[in-house]
Amino acid sequence: MSPCPAPAGPRSGLRRYLATAFCARLAEEGMAVAVALLAVQCAGSAAQGAFVLTAWMAPHVVAAPLVGALATRMRHPRLGHLGALGGFAGSIVALSVLLGRAPTPLTLAVAAAGGCCGPVVSGGLSGLVAVLLPDGPPRDRAYALDAAVYNAASVAGPAVAGAGAALASPGAALLLLGGVAALAVALAAGLPYERPRGLADAAPATTLRADLAAGLTAVWRTRELRAITAAGCLAFIGIGGLTTTAVLLTAHRGHPGAGGALMTAFAVGALLGSLAVARWRPPLSDQRLAALSLCGTGLALGAAALIPAPAAGAALFVVAGGFDGPLLTATFRIRAGHARPDVRTQVFTLGAGLKITAASCGATLVGVAAALPPPLLLLAIAAAQLAAALLYMLTRPRPEGGGTRRGPALPDTAKGAGTRPAPFTGR
Repeated sequence: MSPCPAPAGPRSGLRRYLATAFCARLAEEGMAVAVALLAVQCAGSAAQGAFVLTAWMAPHVVAAPLVGALATRMRHPRLGHLGALGGFAGSIVALSVLLGRAPTPLTLAVAAAGGCCGPVVSGGLSGLVAVLLPDGPPRDRAYALDAAVYNAASVAGPAVAGAGAALASPGAALLLLGGVAALAVALAAGLPYERPRGLADAAPATTLRADLAAGLTAVWRTRELRAITAAGCLAFIGIGGLTTTAVLLTAHRGHPGAGGALMTAFAVGALLGSLAVARWRPPLSDQRLAALSLCGTGLALGAAALIPAPAAGAALFVVAGGFDGPLLTATFRIRAGHARPDVRTQVFTLGAGLKITAASCGATLVGVAAALPPPLLLLAIAAAQLAAALLYMLTRPRPEGGGTRRGPALPDTAKGAGTRPAPFTGR
């Protein structure tokens, strides 16, 4: 193991983790806005920005299982985390210089490299909560706070990018986001990455190919993981097209330019929802919370499609976000509670990579169907959430004993044939 700073206690460690996650995710969430603005400024068109963002997102689904497997095998996981976060920050800084100035293939290559590091941010940090806190209510609350941090970043990231572009320039805004990502690297250096005691120096007993297969197999064969992953991907096909649909909807209803306000309302609702789960833990199993969240999001978006009043639409987007926030919390807990320690990294990163890919597919579908009436598009997105809830309820295992809060506890030192401890890194 690499030398680690003296432990400062679970609470201070959790605070440092949340600060790390917030900085990294703020940079990721703000990047899309800054890239689009910079492409318009330098190239006179948003097309190049769209290509760059596609190159950034495309590697996630391929890189996610590889990142998880490599992190599992590393004897010094701290170096892996810092290297990935450093590559993520460096790519953002490089794009602030290259976009619109360097040859397009070079710019796309840099974006793709940054995207390969993306699973550590979108799916690779949340698993450290399992190192900071033991299984139980404190860890559950920490996952709710982690979800709140993610939603807070989704609100703050675009705002920081927009403000930086307005006050200075889009390039300066992108450079600022790179600096925030670099701050995440500095904070991450002080986080704990210990493997379970007594097994920290165990040599890898399997090949990289076997580790990759183990992660995919765990998601497929563990019924609870398969159910939440499938439902999350179906829901994100809808969510991925929500931004474009919101822009089209407000223009259709005579309020062009108000689409961003609707998405801000959704993000604020998600933040409030995840904070509420962290503050007042609902008397529901994580499985029921996930199903309820999907149903609530779908019903609220469906109502927003049918009610043309702007104030009512904004309020319904807040409600929809309020249900979507707890879904992320429930997803974190289900992944942590049902993944074996030796594959928990892959489960978190693979789940995040699949959801990002599903979101990009949803954005493409909305682009293809943009000629349809926007209320119909929003109804389709709402239907995707309800279909995801139905899919989850049909495919998840029936709880024993009337519905336990979570699946069978898996101790972090669980051993078995072919199992090894993982440096819990995955969202």
